[in-house]
Amino acid sequence: MVDFTEEELEEIIFSIVAYAGEAKGCAHQALAFAEEGKFDEAEECMKECDAAVLKAHHVQTDMIQKEAGGQKIPLSIVFVHAQDHLMTALSERELIKKMIKLNKRLFALENK
Repeated sequence: MVDFTEEELEEIIFSIVAYAGEAKGCAHQALAFAEEGKFDEAEECMKECDAAVLKAHHVQTDMIQKEAGGQKIPLSIVFVHAQDHLMTALSERELIKKMIKLNKRLFALENK
């Protein structure tokens, strides 16, 4: 199997970082909307977050499949950093989903 060129690997790494960053940004924007009681807007932002996470996951899965197929994947600190970005985005997404639910409950209680 042919190894990745440095440029190809950089493109893959930075796409994971970009998608993860987009996901985190959308999730935090969703939380800001939820804190204002704008739950429809928050839901739309979370859909955008999920879409960005899915894109990053596809890139990651492709790399895993290539390595499982025998293609050598060079390990670098930048690649580890990209994986860390994705993991953080996933974690923040789940926490923010719970925070949005709490905001909905709070708004419902305040408006009784």
